[in-house]
Amino acid sequence: MSKTPKEVLKMIKDHNIKIIDLKFIDMPGTWQHCSFYYDQIDENCFTEGVAFDGSSIRGWKAINDSDMSMVADPNTAWIDPFYSEPTLSMICRIKEPRTGEWYSRDPRSIAAKALEYLASTGIGDTAYFGPEAEFFIFDDVRFDQTENQGYYYVDSIEGRWNSGRVEEGGNLGYKPGYKQGYFPVAPTDTMQDIRTEMLLTMASCGVPIEKHHHEVATGGQNELGIKFATLVEAADYLMTYKYVVKNVAKKYGKTATFMPKPLFNDNGSGMHTHQSIWHNGVPLFAGDKYAGLSTMALHYIGGIIKHAPALLALTNPTTNSYKRLVPGFEAPVNLAYSQGNRSASIRIPLSGDNPKAKRLEFRCPDATSNPYLAFAAMLCAGIDGIKNEIDPGEPLDVDIYDLSPEELSKIPSTPPSLEAALEALEKDHDFLTDCGVFTTDFIENWIEYKLGNEVNPMRLRPHPYEFSLYYDA
Repeated sequence: MSKTPKEVLKMIKDHNIKIIDLKFIDMPGTWQHCSFYYDQIDENCFTEGVAFDGSSIRGWKAINDSDMSMVADPNTAWIDPFYSEPTLSMICRIKEPRTGEWYSRDPRSIAAKALEYLASTGIGDTAYFGPEAEFFIFDDVRFDQTENQGYYYVDSIEGRWNSGRVEEGGNLGYKPGYKQGYFPVAPTDTMQDIRTEMLLTMASCGVPIEKHHHEVATGGQNELGIKFATLVEAADYLMTYKYVVKNVAKKYGKTATFMPKPLFNDNGSGMHTHQSIWHNGVPLFAGDKYAGLSTMALHYIGGIIKHAPALLALTNPTTNSYKRLVPGFEAPVNLAYSQGNRSASIRIPLSGDNPKAKRLEFRCPDATSNPYLAFAAMLCAGIDGIKNEIDPGEPLDVDIYDLSPEELSKIPSTPPSLEAALEALEKDHDFLTDCGVFTTDFIENWIEYKLGNEVNPMRLRPHPYEFSLYYDA
């Protein structure tokens, strides 16, 4: 339910709130925040914003041009459940105080521009997104990297690797097998209460909730279900989702991660993203074509498939993302679409005869992505497909494991690494910039940041497994 600035200020007064927490997202996708005493927040906070120094925010301003302003969105106001002092939280967009323009590297502003672009095309006026973010809950995590050592260690009471461990009170043996963690009941599923608290806490923060369950992998893989929303709202909800999951886990003495592949040899965590376009309250993806889709929906799929290698630089933006995108683990590595094949990158969910439920599910993304950038980029790719009537080809309704090498070679696949995805983005980004949603400066800065801070540092460091392979060479 929308709120006006006056209503938020009244809420602050009525609840005797002394601290206002303003959150915004940095370029890689992490929430940042600053807390203000209540008398620092007035109606100007919602138009002109509150000043801060942007020089220490990753990928943003130089120190000689660091003045920025965070502008609170009153519709995002909720009382933070994790602070002892009642604290009102709001999400912000970032403005250039000297020009009054929205900052071109602010992800939330980029997402807003994507919706403006959709409306300007006349194709539709609303884009709905429904992310399904998976995550692991661990009991212990340790990692380090120095000049002479590098290691990681994660552990979970549910980890199958602990089936022979001596445990205090006795090892009870209820541990999901590898790739057998989907939907077990208690006592194998030990995380019902923690997931329930996560789900209900999200609801108290304004996130529309649906369900929760254990996921496929052993070692504490889980998923909470939230309802779809418009593009910016969906990204706001996902950030709240991640915030709640991590803080409730900490409350239980556990730790949560959205890393796509924290465990070897079991399923990774993705973020299947449902999406559709509407106009004047009418869904536009329902029709009489394949799987009940419209011609527009097929062209949208064509745009996603065409630009997928570049898209993945934003939807799967970490080196770890590509340890999930490998064959054999229900990984969506095939750039094709299907109504039933979960190894295809785009799935058409069953929706019966309800046109409002007709949508597509892009299965590649993961939750290390910045959702504002990922959703905006997917929408731009889909619109490019619609405008240029891009044919997605034939659906992939076969068991890929029965295909011959010759047949497999005809199906394009996802990039094998973050570096390859960044190379694709460098070559193919006109669909993001020509429409004015992303700037060339943003794309160049993104590629430079990812290469300099993630790809190249990984190149410099020996991997522990290399010692098994090569030490005695």
